[in-house]
Amino acid sequence: MKWGKQAGKQRYKCKNCGILFTGSNPSVAKSNRFVWFEKWVVGKRTFDQLVTETGLSKSTIQRLFNRYLKEPPMLSVYPSERVNLLIDGTYFTKDLCLILYRDNTIKFTQLYRFSDGERYEELKEDLENLLILGVQIESITCDGHRALLRAIREVCPQVTLQRCVIHVQRMCRIWLSSNPKSISGQELRKIVSTIHLIQSKQEVSYWLLELANWDSRHHQFVHEKTVNPITGKYWYKHKLLRRSFYVLKNSLPNLFAYLDNPRIPKSTNGLESFFGHLKTNLNIHRGLSTRNRKSFLRWYLYFKNSRRKGFL
Repeated sequence: MKWGKQAGKQRYKCKNCGILFTGSNPSVAKSNRFVWFEKWVVGKRTFDQLVTETGLSKSTIQRLFNRYLKEPPMLSVYPSERVNLLIDGTYFTKDLCLILYRDNTIKFTQLYRFSDGERYEELKEDLENLLILGVQIESITCDGHRALLRAIREVCPQVTLQRCVIHVQRMCRIWLSSNPKSISGQELRKIVSTIHLIQSKQEVSYWLLELANWDSRHHQFVHEKTVNPITGKYWYKHKLLRRSFYVLKNSLPNLFAYLDNPRIPKSTNGLESFFGHLKTNLNIHRGLSTRNRKSFLRWYLYFKNSRRKGFL
Protein backbone atom coordinates (compact mmCIF):
# COMPACT_ATOMS: atom_id res chain seq x y z
CA MET A 1 0.00 0.00 0.00
CA LYS A 2 1.14 3.59 -0.59
CA TRP A 3 2.89 5.01 2.45
CA GLY A 4 3.98 8.59 1.80
CA LYS A 5 7.10 9.62 -0.07
CA GLN A 6 10.82 9.39 0.48
CA ALA A 7 13.30 11.72 -1.30
CA GLY A 8 10.55 12.70 -3.71
CA LYS A 9 9.71 9.05 -4.57
CA GLN A 10 6.55 7.10 -3.77
CA ARG A 11 7.04 4.88 -0.72
CA TYR A 12 5.15 1.63 -0.17
CA LYS A 13 4.43 -0.58 2.87
CA CYS A 14 3.97 -4.31 2.76
CA LYS A 15 0.69 -5.31 4.50
CA ASN A 16 2.08 -8.67 5.58
CA CYS A 17 5.52 -7.85 6.99
CA GLY A 18 5.34 -4.06 7.39
CA ILE A 19 8.55 -3.41 5.44
CA LEU A 20 8.81 0.03 3.84
CA PHE A 21 10.32 0.30 0.37
CA THR A 22 10.35 2.46 -2.75
CA GLY A 23 9.62 1.11 -6.20
CA SER A 24 11.98 1.56 -9.14
CA ASN A 25 11.50 1.41 -12.89
CA PRO A 26 14.80 1.59 -14.82
CA SER A 27 13.21 2.71 -18.08
CA VAL A 28 11.25 5.49 -16.38
CA ALA A 29 14.31 6.55 -14.42
CA LYS A 30 16.39 6.74 -17.61
CA SER A 31 13.68 8.78 -19.31
CA ASN A 32 13.49 11.18 -16.36
CA ARG A 33 17.24 11.71 -16.44
CA PHE A 34 17.08 12.63 -20.12
CA VAL A 35 14.29 15.13 -19.38
CA TRP A 36 16.48 16.70 -16.70
CA PHE A 37 19.36 16.88 -19.17
CA GLU A 38 17.15 18.62 -21.74
CA LYS A 39 16.08 21.14 -19.11
CA TRP A 40 19.76 21.75 -18.34
CA VAL A 41 20.61 22.33 -22.02
CA VAL A 42 17.65 24.31 -23.37
CA GLY A 43 15.63 25.09 -20.22
CA LYS A 44 18.36 27.18 -18.54
CA ARG A 45 18.30 25.02 -15.41
CA THR A 46 21.36 25.11 -13.21
CA PHE A 47 22.72 22.19 -11.22
CA ASP A 48 21.46 23.75 -7.98
CA GLN A 49 17.94 24.04 -9.38
CA LEU A 50 18.00 20.43 -10.58
CA VAL A 51 19.17 19.26 -7.15
CA THR A 52 16.00 20.77 -5.69
CA GLU A 53 13.77 19.32 -8.42
CA THR A 54 15.22 15.80 -8.53
CA GLY A 55 16.35 15.17 -4.98
CA LEU A 56 19.70 13.92 -6.29
CA SER A 57 23.07 15.26 -5.28
CA LYS A 58 24.93 17.68 -7.51
CA SER A 59 27.77 15.21 -8.12
CA THR A 60 25.29 12.52 -9.17
CA ILE A 61 23.61 14.85 -11.68
CA GLN A 62 26.98 15.96 -13.07
CA ARG A 63 28.02 12.33 -13.48
CA LEU A 64 24.79 11.51 -15.33
CA PHE A 65 25.08 14.52 -17.63
CA ASN A 66 28.71 13.78 -18.45
CA ARG A 67 27.57 10.49 -19.95
CA TYR A 68 25.34 12.37 -22.40
CA LEU A 69 28.04 14.92 -23.17
CA LYS A 70 30.45 12.13 -24.10
CA GLU A 71 28.00 10.86 -26.74
CA PRO A 72 26.54 13.90 -28.55
CA PRO A 73 23.92 13.26 -31.24
CA MET A 74 24.21 13.83 -34.96
CA LEU A 75 21.76 16.08 -36.78
CA SER A 76 19.54 14.51 -39.41
CA VAL A 77 19.12 16.48 -42.61
CA TYR A 78 15.48 17.03 -43.51
CA PRO A 79 15.21 16.67 -47.32
CA SER A 80 12.76 19.23 -48.61
CA GLU A 81 11.91 21.41 -51.58
CA ARG A 82 12.16 25.18 -51.95
CA VAL A 83 14.43 25.63 -48.94
CA ASN A 84 15.26 29.23 -48.07
CA LEU A 85 18.56 28.97 -46.24
CA LEU A 86 20.04 31.35 -43.72
CA ILE A 87 23.80 30.92 -43.50
CA ASP A 88 25.93 32.63 -40.89
CA GLY A 89 28.64 31.94 -38.35
CA THR A 90 29.25 33.05 -34.79
CA TYR A 91 32.34 32.88 -32.58
CA PHE A 92 32.41 31.52 -29.04
CA THR A 93 36.17 31.78 -28.71
CA LYS A 94 38.92 32.90 -31.06
CA ASP A 95 39.27 29.36 -32.42
CA LEU A 96 35.69 28.13 -32.11
CA CYS A 97 33.29 29.24 -34.81
CA LEU A 98 29.88 27.65 -35.33
CA ILE A 99 28.48 27.89 -38.87
CA LEU A 100 24.78 27.14 -39.29
CA TYR A 101 22.73 26.31 -42.36
CA ARG A 102 19.16 26.94 -41.23
CA ASP A 103 15.88 26.48 -43.09
CA ASN A 104 14.07 29.75 -42.46
CA THR A 105 10.61 28.44 -43.39
CA ILE A 106 10.42 25.62 -40.83
CA LYS A 107 13.10 27.02 -38.47
CA PHE A 108 15.15 23.84 -38.82
CA THR A 109 18.95 23.56 -38.72
CA GLN A 110 19.86 21.45 -41.73
CA LEU A 111 23.60 21.39 -41.12
CA TYR A 112 26.28 22.86 -38.89
CA ARG A 113 30.05 22.94 -38.74
CA PHE A 114 32.64 23.74 -36.08
CA SER A 115 35.65 25.56 -37.45
CA ASP A 116 38.08 28.34 -36.66
CA GLY A 117 36.65 30.60 -39.37
CA GLU A 118 34.47 30.82 -42.48
CA ARG A 119 36.63 29.08 -45.08
CA TYR A 120 35.84 28.57 -48.75
CA GLU A 121 36.74 24.86 -48.89
CA GLU A 122 34.54 24.00 -45.91
CA LEU A 123 31.60 26.12 -47.05
CA LYS A 124 31.80 24.60 -50.52
CA GLU A 125 31.82 21.09 -49.05
CA ASP A 126 28.82 21.84 -46.84
CA LEU A 127 26.74 23.18 -49.73
CA GLU A 128 27.64 20.15 -51.84
CA ASN A 129 26.60 17.82 -49.01
CA LEU A 130 23.25 19.57 -48.61
CA LEU A 131 22.50 19.09 -52.29
CA ILE A 132 23.60 15.44 -52.21
CA LEU A 133 21.33 14.78 -49.20
CA GLY A 134 18.27 16.05 -51.03
CA VAL A 135 17.93 19.62 -49.83
CA GLN A 136 16.64 21.66 -52.78
CA ILE A 137 17.84 25.19 -52.13
CA GLU A 138 15.63 27.98 -53.45
CA SER A 139 17.50 30.92 -51.94
CA ILE A 140 20.38 31.75 -49.63
CA THR A 141 20.45 34.79 -47.36
CA CYS A 142 23.89 35.66 -45.99
CA ASP A 143 26.04 38.56 -44.83
CA GLY A 144 28.15 38.63 -48.00
CA HIS A 145 31.34 36.99 -46.69
CA ARG A 146 33.67 36.60 -49.68
CA ALA A 147 34.40 32.92 -49.03
CA LEU A 148 30.69 32.12 -48.83
CA LEU A 149 29.83 34.09 -51.97
CA ARG A 150 32.55 32.26 -53.85
CA ALA A 151 31.29 28.87 -52.61
CA ILE A 152 27.72 29.69 -53.66
CA ARG A 153 28.84 30.74 -57.16
CA GLU A 154 30.80 27.51 -57.47
CA VAL A 155 28.26 25.00 -56.11
CA CYS A 156 24.81 26.45 -56.81
CA PRO A 157 25.02 29.49 -59.12
CA GLN A 158 21.34 29.14 -60.05
CA VAL A 159 20.19 29.71 -56.45
CA THR A 160 18.76 33.14 -55.65
CA LEU A 161 21.19 35.08 -53.46
CA GLN A 162 19.95 37.65 -50.97
CA ARG A 163 22.43 39.90 -49.20
CA CYS A 164 21.45 40.66 -45.62
CA VAL A 165 19.95 44.16 -45.78
CA ILE A 166 20.58 44.83 -42.10
CA HIS A 167 24.22 43.80 -42.36
CA VAL A 168 24.84 46.13 -45.32
CA GLN A 169 23.08 48.93 -43.48
CA ARG A 170 25.00 48.32 -40.26
CA MET A 171 28.42 48.28 -41.92
CA CYS A 172 27.72 51.52 -43.82
CA ARG A 173 26.58 53.22 -40.61
CA ILE A 174 29.74 52.14 -38.83
CA TRP A 175 32.00 53.53 -41.57
CA LEU A 176 29.98 56.74 -41.92
CA SER A 177 29.82 57.20 -38.13
CA SER A 178 26.81 58.56 -36.29
CA ASN A 179 27.68 62.18 -37.13
CA PRO A 180 29.42 62.48 -40.53
CA LYS A 181 31.40 65.69 -40.92
CA SER A 182 30.85 66.12 -44.65
CA ILE A 183 27.56 66.94 -46.34
CA SER A 184 27.99 63.96 -48.67
CA GLY A 185 28.41 61.65 -45.67
CA GLN A 186 25.31 63.06 -43.99
CA GLU A 187 23.24 62.60 -47.13
CA LEU A 188 24.50 59.06 -47.73
CA ARG A 189 23.72 58.09 -44.14
CA LYS A 190 20.11 59.22 -44.65
CA ILE A 191 19.90 57.10 -47.80
CA VAL A 192 21.38 54.08 -46.02
CA SER A 193 18.99 54.46 -43.08
CA THR A 194 15.95 53.76 -45.28
CA ILE A 195 17.07 50.49 -46.90
CA HIS A 196 15.23 48.23 -44.44
CA LEU A 197 11.96 50.13 -45.01
CA ILE A 198 11.69 49.26 -48.72
CA GLN A 199 8.66 47.04 -49.36
CA SER A 200 7.96 47.39 -53.09
CA LYS A 201 9.72 47.71 -56.42
CA GLN A 202 8.42 51.23 -56.78
CA GLU A 203 10.14 52.19 -53.54
CA VAL A 204 13.32 50.54 -54.84
CA SER A 205 13.16 52.71 -57.95
CA TYR A 206 12.88 55.88 -55.90
CA TRP A 207 15.70 54.72 -53.60
CA LEU A 208 18.01 53.88 -56.52
CA LEU A 209 17.30 57.24 -58.13
CA GLU A 210 18.19 58.98 -54.88
CA LEU A 211 21.44 57.03 -54.66
CA ALA A 212 22.31 57.79 -58.31
CA ASN A 213 21.65 61.50 -57.77
CA TRP A 214 23.88 61.44 -54.70
CA ASP A 215 26.66 59.82 -56.75
CA SER A 216 26.41 62.42 -59.50
CA ARG A 217 26.58 65.28 -56.98
CA HIS A 218 29.48 63.94 -54.92
CA HIS A 219 31.39 61.70 -57.32
CA GLN A 220 34.41 63.98 -57.52
CA PHE A 221 34.51 64.51 -53.75
CA VAL A 222 34.29 60.78 -52.99
CA HIS A 223 37.16 59.99 -55.35
CA GLU A 224 39.55 62.75 -54.24
CA LYS A 225 43.10 61.44 -53.89
CA THR A 226 46.20 62.43 -52.01
CA VAL A 227 49.43 61.73 -53.92
CA ASN A 228 52.84 61.22 -52.36
CA PRO A 229 55.16 63.46 -54.44
CA ILE A 230 58.17 61.23 -53.77
CA THR A 231 56.82 57.75 -54.41
CA GLY A 232 53.88 58.66 -56.61
CA LYS A 233 51.60 56.45 -54.59
CA TYR A 234 48.12 57.71 -53.75
CA TRP A 235 45.26 57.02 -51.38
CA TYR A 236 41.69 58.20 -51.20
CA LYS A 237 41.04 61.10 -48.84
CA HIS A 238 37.56 59.91 -47.86
CA LYS A 239 38.14 56.16 -47.91
CA LEU A 240 35.40 55.27 -45.40
CA LEU A 241 32.82 57.28 -47.32
CA ARG A 242 33.98 55.67 -50.56
CA ARG A 243 33.92 52.22 -48.95
CA SER A 244 30.32 52.72 -47.79
CA PHE A 245 29.19 53.72 -51.26
CA TYR A 246 30.88 50.77 -52.94
CA VAL A 247 29.42 48.33 -50.43
CA LEU A 248 25.99 49.58 -51.46
CA LYS A 249 26.88 49.53 -55.16
CA ASN A 250 28.36 46.02 -55.13
CA SER A 251 25.49 44.54 -53.13
CA LEU A 252 22.72 46.03 -55.33
CA PRO A 253 22.35 42.98 -57.62
CA ASN A 254 21.44 40.81 -54.60
CA LEU A 255 19.94 43.35 -52.23
CA PHE A 256 16.24 43.24 -53.14
CA ALA A 257 15.58 39.64 -54.20
CA TYR A 258 13.04 39.33 -51.37
CA LEU A 259 10.66 41.61 -53.28
CA ASP A 260 10.27 38.97 -56.03
CA ASN A 261 9.65 36.12 -53.57
CA PRO A 262 8.05 36.71 -50.15
CA ARG A 263 9.51 33.41 -48.88
CA ILE A 264 13.02 34.82 -49.05
CA PRO A 265 14.15 36.46 -45.79
CA LYS A 266 15.77 39.84 -46.38
CA SER A 267 18.14 39.56 -43.42
CA THR A 268 19.83 37.03 -41.18
CA ASN A 269 18.24 38.54 -38.06
CA GLY A 270 16.39 35.29 -37.35
CA LEU A 271 19.67 33.40 -37.22
CA GLU A 272 21.38 36.07 -35.13
CA SER A 273 18.49 35.87 -32.66
CA PHE A 274 18.98 32.10 -32.51
CA PHE A 275 22.69 32.62 -31.82
CA GLY A 276 21.81 35.06 -29.03
CA HIS A 277 19.61 32.53 -27.21
CA LEU A 278 22.22 29.82 -27.74
CA LYS A 279 24.99 31.92 -26.19
CA THR A 280 22.74 32.87 -23.27
CA ASN A 281 22.13 29.20 -22.49
CA LEU A 282 25.80 28.34 -22.82
CA ASN A 283 26.91 31.23 -20.59
CA ILE A 284 24.76 29.85 -17.76
CA HIS A 285 27.10 26.84 -17.71
CA ARG A 286 30.42 28.64 -17.84
CA GLY A 287 33.43 26.48 -17.13
CA LEU A 288 32.76 23.68 -19.61
CA SER A 289 35.81 22.29 -21.36
CA THR A 290 36.18 22.85 -25.10
CA ARG A 291 35.05 19.30 -25.82
CA ASN A 292 32.01 19.57 -23.55
CA ARG A 293 31.20 23.01 -24.95
CA LYS A 294 31.01 21.55 -28.46
CA SER A 295 28.95 18.66 -27.17
CA PHE A 296 26.58 21.09 -25.43
CA LEU A 297 26.11 22.99 -28.69
CA ARG A 298 25.35 19.75 -30.55
CA TRP A 299 22.74 18.77 -27.98
CA TYR A 300 21.21 22.24 -28.08
CA LEU A 301 20.80 22.10 -31.87
CA TYR A 302 19.42 18.57 -31.60
CA PHE A 303 16.79 19.50 -29.01
CA LYS A 304 15.76 22.61 -30.95
CA ASN A 305 15.30 20.58 -34.13
CA SER A 306 13.40 17.89 -32.23
CA ARG A 307 10.99 20.41 -30.78
CA ARG A 308 10.43 21.93 -34.21
CA LYS A 309 9.78 18.67 -36.04
CA GLY A 310 8.20 16.79 -33.15
CA PHE A 311 10.57 13.84 -32.98
CA LEU A 312 13.54 12.67 -30.95
